[in-house]
Amino acid sequence: MSTAFDIVVLPGDGIGIEVTDAALAVLDRAQARFGFRLAHDRRPGGAHLYKDTGIAFPDASMRASERADAILFGAMGWPDIRYPDGTEIAPQLDLRVALDLYAGVRPIRAIPGLPLPLAAPEAAKIDFVIVRESTEGWFHARGQGRRVTNAAGDEAVQDTCEISRRGCERLFDFAFRLAERRARRDPAKGRVTLIDKSNVFLGMAFMNAVFRERAARYPRIAADHCYIDAYCLNLIRKPWDYDVCPMENQFGDITSDLGAGLVCGMGYAPSADIGDRHALFQPSHGSAPDIAGRGIANPTAAILSAAMMLDWLGERRDAPHLCDAARSIEAAVDTVFRERRVRPADIGGGDGTGAVTRAICEALR
Repeated sequence: MSTAFDIVVLPGDGIGIEVTDAALAVLDRAQARFGFRLAHDRRPGGAHLYKDTGIAFPDASMRASERADAILFGAMGWPDIRYPDGTEIAPQLDLRVALDLYAGVRPIRAIPGLPLPLAAPEAAKIDFVIVRESTEGWFHARGQGRRVTNAAGDEAVQDTCEISRRGCERLFDFAFRLAERRARRDPAKGRVTLIDKSNVFLGMAFMNAVFRERAARYPRIAADHCYIDAYCLNLIRKPWDYDVCPMENQFGDITSDLGAGLVCGMGYAPSADIGDRHALFQPSHGSAPDIAGRGIANPTAAILSAAMMLDWLGERRDAPHLCDAARSIEAAVDTVFRERRVRPADIGGGDGTGAVTRAICEALR
């Protein structure tokens, strides 16, 4: 089995460029230690490219992404640069649709040594995964909203939510397989909780019914559901109770930010967008114009996203040494923060992007 992989790198805008370079530095160290090779194909895309050329994501970047073994993504978008309809530049959403990246995987894990917002001792046990359906739901309406005017002349806009059987089945199968894998690593894991609003919306009642059908295929995995409002409450009261949580697109978008807040912020929240043939890996944060170019962006989420990429490649290509490399990167991150070797600016410290990257590389050695 080949241990050489072609990776398309899409740094994008703002701190996306800075944290992507940090992730690549850690990947270079991992390659040297574990004996695999990543060929990087750096491609343009993003808001500033759109401002300069009128094109946010060139066809050549899309074709390269389609051919790649995996995609490493920084961040794209800039608040002051928008399409004529007022929406922000977001090629990452186009990539999800074009490559059918239906499972948005957002791990929420407490890293040892960080000052967690929740004071409860159980907060150190936070370790769950939001699995966001990324191709339909409320995002189905993107670019398709319809303006209407009633008889009294009042204006409104109608955005529609789409939930399909196919979209549900593949999302739930992904979630249950992920729970099985997590249970093999930790016997305390192995539970899937659907997050919905099935007591109100017909589409989510349908989603809930499909969930129960698919759950029957995985009898060794516990399955239940929780309404989205109760889930948000529980994420503040007892987030350590959750394991794998699949949900509709918009719900996943919102609660993944809430989850990141539980573990000290977006700088510690990696993510992946995964389909049956392609996968993209990126930090959950955006381009952060307020700190871009200052060298203080926290690269941890990007580095952990790169570890997720190695883990996915290792599983997909039967290359266990890549999975070992992924675990080693995660362990290096834990070591650096547990031993307080660095304190990034986002938790009140003075260590910048370079210092955090160097510390993780050294721990990886």
